Amino acid sequence: MHLHDVWFILIAVLWIGYFFLEGFDFGVGILTKLLARDRPERRVLINTIGPVWDGNEVWLLTAGGATFAAFPEWYATLFSGFYLPLLIILVCLIVRGVAFEYRAKRPEENWQRNWENAIFWTSLIPALLWGVAFGNIVRGVKIDQSGEYVGTFWDLLNPYALLGGVVTLTLFTFHGAVFTALKTLGDIRERARKLALRVGLATAVSALVFLLWTQIDGGDGKSLVALVVAVAALVAALVANQAGREGWSFALSGVTIVAAVAMLFLTLFPNVMPSSLNSDWSLTVTNASSSPYTLKIMTWCAGIATPIVLLYQGWTYWVFRKRIGTQHIAADTAAGAVH
Repeated sequence: MHLHDVWFILIAVLWIGYFFLEGFDFGVGILTKLLARDRPERRVLINTIGPVWDGNEVWLLTAGGATFAAFPEWYATLFSGFYLPLLIILVCLIVRGVAFEYRAKRPEENWQRNWENAIFWTSLIPALLWGVAFGNIVRGVKIDQSGEYVGTFWDLLNPYALLGGVVTLTLFTFHGAVFTALKTLGDIRERARKLALRVGLATAVSALVFLLWTQIDGGDGKSLVALVVAVAALVAALVANQAGREGWSFALSGVTIVAAVAMLFLTLFPNVMPSSLNSDWSLTVTNASSSPYTLKIMTWCAGIATPIVLLYQGWTYWVFRKRIGTQHIAADTAAGAVH
């Protein structure tokens, strides 16, 4: 196996990790409007991801940096062709981080409500747009002979990609609902389980259609296995959720994300960005990669740094593993005061 193949796999793993972790992160942000009934409950939801949301975003930075270093042609075409949707995602992530930090800095109701609205919208929009972006990457876009994107923004809003956006939006919301059920106590926990069932059923329908469409268009035996695993894991997550086994439900919803994203990368390989104009103009792991020497240096650095990062992030989740409820929200915080 060549190093450019290894780095394609590593980048796929980074995106899988990002969607697994940021997926429930986005889901919880969406649930601040769909599930929480009052400010103390919204505080509970925000607190479930408060210690980890910024660490989850590190996976995105690493995936982007790895793509830039290992496949500069892919990075250049992707970020120039998808400039507007990626800019919207970036702005949302910035505003979302500010909202988490600034929401409780002042006690006024309007101040806190505005930041809570920001958390909701800046969680929902990226959850939708990431699916649209990856749908277009897998489907193929208008890339010319020089490797440049020659389409328009409206070309990205095709039925397949929009369906991909619906899948990521519903799947992340489901993932966030089972995470909420796993991390909370009392009435909010029960309501999260009920909401997870409704959202999970919608996810199952949209995901099945999207994955079958992907398999028919460009899948093979390996992608078919990933499809079966994704669908089976989603069904099992719904069953575990109904049985009150939140830990199993969350793990299985995570397996669904892992298998679904893996299927997209399996379908994509050996391309990294197919051309819909001419298959000979597609960017591949070969013609879009850096030099073997660059990839070798990157491999050594990743081998040293990655275990340290994984251990640190795992330790963070272990420290903040306990459930919380409205009874853990101090009276002044529940009323909207600075915490």
